[in-house]
Amino acid sequence: MQRAKTEAKAVTEGVVESGFSGKRTAELVGITYRQLDYWARTDLIRPSLADAEGSGSRRSYSYQDLLELKVVKTLLDAGIRLEMVRDVFSYLRDNLGTDVASANLVINGSSPLLVSGEEIIDLIRQGQGVLNVLPLAGVKQELDDAIIDLFPSAEDRVRLTG
Repeated sequence: MQRAKTEAKAVTEGVVESGFSGKRTAELVGITYRQLDYWARTDLIRPSLADAEGSGSRRSYSYQDLLELKVVKTLLDAGIRLEMVRDVFSYLRDNLGTDVASANLVINGSSPLLVSGEEIIDLIRQGQGVLNVLPLAGVKQELDDAIIDLFPSAEDRVRLTG
C-alpha cells in the first residue's frame, strides 16, 4: 500500500512539473475547453506557465491553476453566478493568497460567506436564510485522484518520471 502511494505521488509530481495543456486541464477540472478559454480570455484564471500568444500557441496550466479552476467550478456548481464568482475569487486571492482551496465557504442562497476562524465574512452582501457549508479542501484530493487515474499504467509512470 505504501509503495503504491509513493508511486502515485511520483507520477503526480512528474505530471505537475511539466504542466497541463488546455485540453487536459479542462478534462481534469470537469469543464469544457470553451469555458476554460473564456475564463482565460476574461482574466478569471490565466495559465501561469504559458499563456496563449496568438493563433496556434498553447496555454500551459500549473497545478495551482488547476486547483483554482476547480474551486471556480465548485462555486458555480453550488449555484453561484459567474459574476459573483469573480468577486469572491478576487477577495479570496487578495486575502488568502495562493491557498484558495483551503477556504471554507458558507452558501446562503446564492450569496457566499467566508468562514475564517470564528468569523463569517459576507463576500457580497448581507443576507439571511439556510446556510450550507461548502468545504473546498476536498478539491485538491479530487484533482490528485484524477491525475493519477489519467496515468494508470507502469509504462506511463516510467515515461513521466524518466
